[in-house]
Amino acid sequence: MSRSPVQVFAELNAPPSRPAVRVTGRAVVLGGSVAGLLAARVLSEHADSVVIVDRDDLHSTGARPGVPQGTQLHALLPGGLVHLERLFPGFRELALRAGAIEAVPAARRNYLDGRVKVVVPDDADSLAGTRPLLEGLIRELVLRLPNVKTVTARATGLVFDGDAVTGVRYEAGGAAGVEPGELVVDAMGRSSRLSDWLAQAGWERPVTQRMTVHLNYATALFRRPAADPAHAVVLAIHTPGTGVSADVAGAAFFAVEGGRWMAMMAGYGDSYPGRTAEDFVRRLREQFPPEFGEVADSGMIGDVQTYHHADSRRRDFHALRRMPAGLVAVGDAVASFNPVYGQGMTAAAMHAACLSAYLRSGPDLGVPARDFLELQKVVVDAAWSTSTSADLALPHVHGPYPRGYRFTSWVSRQIVAATVTDVAVARRFNQVVSMREHPQTLATPGVILRALRSARRRP
Repeated sequence: MSRSPVQVFAELNAPPSRPAVRVTGRAVVLGGSVAGLLAARVLSEHADSVVIVDRDDLHSTGARPGVPQGTQLHALLPGGLVHLERLFPGFRELALRAGAIEAVPAARRNYLDGRVKVVVPDDADSLAGTRPLLEGLIRELVLRLPNVKTVTARATGLVFDGDAVTGVRYEAGGAAGVEPGELVVDAMGRSSRLSDWLAQAGWERPVTQRMTVHLNYATALFRRPAADPAHAVVLAIHTPGTGVSADVAGAAFFAVEGGRWMAMMAGYGDSYPGRTAEDFVRRLREQFPPEFGEVADSGMIGDVQTYHHADSRRRDFHALRRMPAGLVAVGDAVASFNPVYGQGMTAAAMHAACLSAYLRSGPDLGVPARDFLELQKVVVDAAWSTSTSADLALPHVHGPYPRGYRFTSWVSRQIVAATVTDVAVARRFNQVVSMREHPQTLATPGVILRALRSARRRP
């Protein structure tokens, strides 16, 4: 691939330049996650039929049992919204009708160590809503497609014919079966067993990189009296070592469907903020800006929901010397990151864009999908660097450190600090965080100089 990562990112975020072409008769997607659903949507343009295999009944409504983090606060970044609108024209309006809240720039407020950051005057709107609402709408739209069907079953292995995957083994109701497919997509999430299946069949096991973060989440719902709140999305981040809070890394609250606020707090290591309703409300009032206290006083609905994220991890399929044909992986099955950065759904949408670009090139599915893996590596590298560079600033995280980390982390701190007061730096930073531009676009002399000038003006 001769294009730079910046160019690849720009092309993936642009409308497709090639028309859809038929490349296979039958494709199988393992997992009805957001990543799996978006992969199925892309495949529907290139295959006669697409089968989604998931242990949950995808035709049921509400939260899926197979999504333990579904009760937690989720963000659909502007970059992800662009891709969803492209895959499902009218998605924004459908989501708003279903109860999602439109968070235009003026309705978002960010705090860094208690200082309010500038509002960036651009058109990067985002949507606020619960995971069940957003995922449920995606699932509904995918399952409407005439050539997509589902099988409620547990995938147990792959079927091989020589050097190619030709199907999936599954169990349902105590009976075993096989779903044939010329292209199989693993979207089984962090718990994917694809590495084991490859090793059992004599293939290489991809190297798995891990960064231990021990993140502890707590989320609660509150009544929201105002139908159209002035601030629909509010975040407050505490930089490690600032002394703003000894045990809470940050908090956020979003306006969500049903006239509710969804509020979240996060801590690391031995910090488990807000495990009880009393502790949750007290911390919102005492450790964060006044808006959080107003939410805390509006009345909690139900119980506090907790979640633990042990580590960020990535499986480097792109580095395998031998890879069977007819097989790719997407979403958390490839890389999952610290969820406080809200990259999950947008990264899944970017993986779908990689799959779309690969299939629109009219590939030979009889050979390994190297072109897809190279595109996906650019996306994974970008999200991984954004997430882990921030995680490495945490006192309890001790590597692995990338080459040149000390200098790059110093530059990153200057850029992040500049986003408090410098609109131009904040706009470029937001483009990167929302995955609409590659992180390398921040490492330009112009951005770095603006950040350094901003640092000289700060008290």
